[in-house]
Amino acid sequence: MPYIPNSPDDQKKMLERIGARDLDELFQTIPENLRLKDQLDLPPALSEPELIRLLEEIASRNRPGELSFMGGGIYRHFIPPVIWSLVMRPEFATAYTPYQGEVAQGTLQIIYEFQTHICRLTGMEVANASMYDGATALAEAAILALSHKGGNRVVVSETINPVWREVLRATLAGRDIEIVTVAAKNGLSDFTAINDAVNDKTACLMLAQPNFYGYLEDIEKGEAIIRKADGLLVMAFDPISLGLLKTPAEYGADIAVAEGQSLGIPQNFGGPLVGLFACRREFVRKLPGRLVGRTVDIDGKTGFVLTLQTREQHIRRDKATSNICTNEALCATAATIYLSLMGKKGLPQVARLCLDRAHYLADKIASLDGYHLWQKHPFFKEFVVETPVPAGQIISELDQRGIAAGIDLNRFGCPADNLLLVAVTELITPADCDCLAKELSEIKSGTKSSAEAAVK
Repeated sequence: MPYIPNSPDDQKKMLERIGARDLDELFQTIPENLRLKDQLDLPPALSEPELIRLLEEIASRNRPGELSFMGGGIYRHFIPPVIWSLVMRPEFATAYTPYQGEVAQGTLQIIYEFQTHICRLTGMEVANASMYDGATALAEAAILALSHKGGNRVVVSETINPVWREVLRATLAGRDIEIVTVAAKNGLSDFTAINDAVNDKTACLMLAQPNFYGYLEDIEKGEAIIRKADGLLVMAFDPISLGLLKTPAEYGADIAVAEGQSLGIPQNFGGPLVGLFACRREFVRKLPGRLVGRTVDIDGKTGFVLTLQTREQHIRRDKATSNICTNEALCATAATIYLSLMGKKGLPQVARLCLDRAHYLADKIASLDGYHLWQKHPFFKEFVVETPVPAGQIISELDQRGIAAGIDLNRFGCPADNLLLVAVTELITPADCDCLAKELSEIKSGTKSSAEAAVK
């Protein structure tokens, strides 16, 4: 039986209904070179014991003790064990989208508390019931801004995460929307060029604080530029950084978006993630996803309700302003517990540790022969190092020694191949920083790599 159990008769009826003669005609819009011509190259089926043995063997290759200085949007922060002890309880772990929300009072309460935490964290007036991830939150912010302003132009600083910008382009593809990406200048937004790019058709300006390179931007300049065009300021932020930095509301942002993975969610090879989305109260009717409110019943008891979901595709179809199909309930629950545990004192402590240790490591690396900090801008927990050999070589060599040295920025379009993006969180100790600096000092321009030496 095929995975989708449609009989030949079922397929024939469906093809007739949509007006296609056969499957080839149905898929004719797919380019020929992208179509699968043969069967998938899959290994023979395994029994359950054989499959378990294979998976255990694959899992044994993981190196949980590896020193990781990788960032770029997903970070390795400390996760108090109590978070997932609570999250994996059946009443939380089984929660999904509450289509009949009022029956699921526990789920609604968690979402309400999540929204409350995000509003307090960002200083914004309204937060929704979470997004898929930070990238889709950015795209939804553009859709809201376009709907509110009525223009057809989105101006984006190149210093926003390049993966997020790709999702933005993909989401807005097919619409009559012009996305203008303004090139960065020495790792920061070029506000002179941004001023030239913004016009009366601009719905929003998108900036990040800190930006993709870890540097702190002069958000006030961007806010002043977009106000002249009567557009909206969309600010991407690092939630941990708000333990020390100004909130999006203090910067004058209209919409604030972020990736919430650092709030108690493991890296998990890149997912699942949870997006954060907050905005001003005036945009509440155009807010994507769900909004949970608190009320009282006829007996005066507190209750929670899905206040707004009438703009979603499962309700309004073509009139929907949102295509969000889930509230990422499990990850949102983890983030809620994390923020509840950390509180007003804990989050600044975590942020301070990140800041101090990142600057400690930056100073150590800058003192090494052949290594330089790419720019001298203020930064939070990430910075870019100019290396004496290609960054990819450094990453490859240190990987063999159990160290994830960072991210090769050449992967993201940087013309230079010797720029290494390094991230430091509170899990990196000063001794770990010393270890990385020592390993880097042994990689000098013109010397043979350890891999080459091993071959010799």
